[in-house]
Amino acid sequence: MRYEYCADPQQWQHPDAINANQFPIVLFGAGHVGQALAPILATQHCRLYWVDSREEQFPAELPANAKAYIAPNPASLIEALPDNAYLLVMTHDHALDLAICDAALRHNRFRFLGLIGSQTKLGKFRKHLLDKGHSHTTLERLVCPIGIAQIRSKQPAHIALAVAAQLLALHLQENPL
Repeated sequence: MRYEYCADPQQWQHPDAINANQFPIVLFGAGHVGQALAPILATQHCRLYWVDSREEQFPAELPANAKAYIAPNPASLIEALPDNAYLLVMTHDHALDLAICDAALRHNRFRFLGLIGSQTKLGKFRKHLLDKGHSHTTLERLVCPIGIAQIRSKQPAHIALAVAAQLLALHLQENPL
């Protein structure tokens, strides 16, 4: 297991160098979809930073390209994340999802910010984020629902495949083989 406890975001580091062929993905949430997504991402040339506040949610074995971070306040890690990372927000708690999205939008150093959920959830989040001072232009960077449109399902494995396909398509647009 490769876990790191992150009580203090100032001490959090991502010391492992990212190969030029890898792209950083930060996955907030180790629930059913996160657990289905991590093994798919293990087959790609990415570096997975997997964050959750609940240690027991992580599998016993992590993919070789992944490191798990147990953080009491996952949103506090946003400022320490690698630049141009693909951020995926799918925690067990809507308030935590909102805090992570708020922090990510304020720091604005990500390539992609995806939130699991529906158009209804996106509408509620946009209202809350506008109330927190974000502009309409800034909120256009928040993608919800996530995953390619051709796969619409509530099954964690299907959602994971759709999200992985979306991330790969975005990455390959900027970095063709």
